Amino acid sequence: MSGRRPLRRSAAGAIVAILAALVLAADQFVKYLTIEHLPLHEVVPVLGEFLQLYYIRNSGAAFSLGSGVTWIFTIALSVVALVIIWKAFNLRSRWWAVVLGALLGGVLGNLTDRLFREPGFGNGHVVDMISMPWMMPAIFNVADIFIVTGMISVALLVVLGLRFDGTRERDHATVETEEEAEAAAVAADEPEAASVAVADEAETDDAAAPSDGR
Repeated sequence: MSGRRPLRRSAAGAIVAILAALVLAADQFVKYLTIEHLPLHEVVPVLGEFLQLYYIRNSGAAFSLGSGVTWIFTIALSVVALVIIWKAFNLRSRWWAVVLGALLGGVLGNLTDRLFREPGFGNGHVVDMISMPWMMPAIFNVADIFIVTGMISVALLVVLGLRFDGTRERDHATVETEEEAEAAAVAADEPEAASVAVADEAETDDAAAPSDGR
């Protein structure tokens, strides 16, 4: 991760924007196909119970939680998107650019549904269609996949100590340790230098003292 030089901010921002646009386009295209070709609330087996398609419109979060306060999820998604865009202006890390770009695309995918789908602006229902009943009962979509993997990736980058500027925490720790060592060496040299200065001053005083005539 740290073998390459940090990106310029413009390059990192471009990565975030391009990935976000690709994820958003993929999410909305799959939702379009779902609406056009899948029956509502009917299971369509793909790989038995391992993978199924099940078209629903979700007004809440996972497991349809908070279905009566859809506007709260709209605000939350908007805030997350704005924070990611704000952070993108100071990015110089390739890994952070990739992770935040994918995460932003997922957030924008569901935010688009909240803003522009029925029943109205800010209260739109998210189109879900992917079901894996062997793993969990929730129905999800492409945007959800990128949101979950993006959040996991963010946690991993934090644990690995990778910073937004492309450096790592251990690099800064090494620099601080070297600076502390240099400061300690200087501090250790100062008493010795002071002793030498005192001795030199004493010799100078002795040499300058007047003779008593003997």
